[in-house]
Amino acid sequence: MAVCARLCGVGPARGCRRRGAAREQRRGAADSEPDTDTDPEEAGGGGVTEDDEAAERIEGGRPLPPSIEAGPAGRAPLSLLELPPELLVQIFGSLPGTDLPNLARVCTTFRRILRTDTIWRRRCREEYGVCENLRKLEITGVSCRDVYAKLLHRYRHILGLWQPDIGPYGGLLNVVVDGLFIIGWMYLPPHDPHVDDPMRFKPLFRIHLMERKCATVECMYGHKGPHNGHIQIVKKDEFSTKCNQTDHHRMSGGRQEEFRTWLREEWGRTLEDIFHEHMQELILMKFIYTSQYDNCLTYRRIYLPPSSPDDLIQPGLFKGTYGSHGLEIVMLSFHGKKAKGTKITGDPNIPAGQQTVEIDLAHPLQLPDIENLRDFSELSRIVLEVQEQVRREEQEREQRQEGEEHSQQAASQPASPLGGGGGGESAEGEETAAGAEGTTQDKAPASQPFVLPMGVISRNEDYPRTCRICFYGTGLIAGHGFTSPERTPGVFVLFDDDRFGFIWLELKSFSLYSRIKVSFQNAQAPSREAFDEMLKNIQSLAT
Repeated sequence: MAVCARLCGVGPARGCRRRGAAREQRRGAADSEPDTDTDPEEAGGGGVTEDDEAAERIEGGRPLPPSIEAGPAGRAPLSLLELPPELLVQIFGSLPGTDLPNLARVCTTFRRILRTDTIWRRRCREEYGVCENLRKLEITGVSCRDVYAKLLHRYRHILGLWQPDIGPYGGLLNVVVDGLFIIGWMYLPPHDPHVDDPMRFKPLFRIHLMERKCATVECMYGHKGPHNGHIQIVKKDEFSTKCNQTDHHRMSGGRQEEFRTWLREEWGRTLEDIFHEHMQELILMKFIYTSQYDNCLTYRRIYLPPSSPDDLIQPGLFKGTYGSHGLEIVMLSFHGKKAKGTKITGDPNIPAGQQTVEIDLAHPLQLPDIENLRDFSELSRIVLEVQEQVRREEQEREQRQEGEEHSQQAASQPASPLGGGGGGESAEGEETAAGAEGTTQDKAPASQPFVLPMGVISRNEDYPRTCRICFYGTGLIAGHGFTSPERTPGVFVLFDDDRFGFIWLELKSFSLYSRIKVSFQNAQAPSREAFDEMLKNIQSLAT
């Protein structure tokens, strides 16, 4: 009631115009008839010819009758209804589109003004970034209100980043507003091993408004052009796609032609160019597994990691080399004294969603000089010493926790001087160690020479020859089918703001990672808690 009073511009003594509308309606006067429709699609609805003519006069700049245009002469307008319609168009156009349906319920005058396409053209531009000349829509008979309500507003929940459920392989889907379309782009890493090349992308589906009735969903998979598809929003942060004409995915040459075409797109080469037999098996396995879905997939939302001024570098998405598996997409995020690399795409050994590397930012590594660094045994010795130190610190931490629990249970008894002194010394030692680590980081040179030790395999020999700093870390390795997973020691090497590497000691291999430089929209996590929950969910699904 208070809202109606504010909109109609009346006080308690004069009564509510919305309430009075019912009485006027019974007397045959329906100028303030309320509307109960709350959908944006109907915010300016109604097919009365008189309303259409009024809306045309508003948009064309022609004045409405004086009774609606302004209040009586000699005083300022006391109600929104007394303002000039051009001003009301400006006011209504500045409101969020989701608020306009409630505004249309106030009276037929507001509902009539909300039929003005200028309002919805502004909402499409400001809320969804539609920069197309929407006036061209008049040719097709589709209004800006139709575009907003039946396309943009209806499918707003699927905008952003998503991970498809394709077994261990995963993927990265970006759903965006592209002109008068909503398009789902699948992002693919560059061809192995060119990790610094830009990402590749191809459309999987698109949604557009061909007529006023409803939006059309089209599957873009295959090589025969767009065809009939379907999208269903399963629940919050999850939706599915279905192709209704999978015969469009087939090629005249059969599976062999489909495989050759897929191989050129996925790897940029033919099977004959790949001499490694194990790599051929992995490629063939991936084609057989992924092609069976026929673009009928379930997608789960993922967020970009939140950043902090204390982060080592800007978190985000990186493409990295993974031996015979090719290039994969990894999300780097920071969690206090830890940094985590989570797979967005994966392989049969370590599936998508698993934490591929973990970096211990509290334990920087001082690399030997360039000559000694070439010796793998020297680097291994340094890393294993830090690993033992980390193990001892974890044991001490567990003992302290057990001691604290014991002290809480015996809080009513006098505290043991020996126990109290021991705890103090331990805390002091921890502070001293933390101070030493901070000093090590502060004294670390801006850059230092770097070279891979002899015997360490790298898919890309064009790695940087200088680095900023190195840290102790662990990498996840497992057998085929994610059997016997194990975290093994390694070295995290920070080269610059956009590149880092990881040396897997047990595998004697090196992975190089390069930042994905794409500005993703609608991908920011609403909170740190929401991001952490998302990480847990995708990891539990992978497990």
